[in-house]
Amino acid sequence: MMLIETTTIQDTALPVDAFKAHLRLGTGFGEDTVQDGVLKGFLRAAIAAIEARTGKALLERSFAWTVNRWGSPEREVLPLAPVSSLAGFVLIDGDGNETVQPAETYRLQQDGHSPSVQAVGPGLPVIGPGGSARISFVAGMAATWAELPADLAQAVLLLAAHYYEYRNETALGDGCMPFGVTSLIQRYRPMRLGAFQ
Repeated sequence: MMLIETTTIQDTALPVDAFKAHLRLGTGFGEDTVQDGVLKGFLRAAIAAIEARTGKALLERSFAWTVNRWGSPEREVLPLAPVSSLAGFVLIDGDGNETVQPAETYRLQQDGHSPSVQAVGPGLPVIGPGGSARISFVAGMAATWAELPADLAQAVLLLAAHYYEYRNETALGDGCMPFGVTSLIQRYRPMRLGAFQ
């Protein structure tokens, strides 16, 4: 299984000015933009970390999900939510030949945590030996930063600020995330109802 981000978040979509205000950086000087590259890097890192913890794409963009076998013959759960549309479905044989699957043979089952591609008919197409399937889709909670839920936007700013303030720190443990961030993203995390889910 492999997830590839086929379109990235544009620099213009990042809330650099809001992040500067959050950090209380000085303004009105001749070098106001000197740290913009660094700030964008911390914002991207914070977005990536929150997306990894929640399983949600924050800003809308395109992805490609490649699998070598189906989780179920009738449906394949996609690794991110929310998914707004499917952009393509290609079956790849062991020799690398690609066959586009007709749009009427599958559909998107939207779900806040586990969207999936479902077969229309008897089942998803068989993936042959050495083959794979690639599903292209668009996912994201918002098209622009202004449309993002306020708690997630605040979590990104808090985590990016944490990265900025502790950028030289090497003693923090793996997966360290400030409490304020974890409490803000908690309701977006997938629920675990049993030991094996």
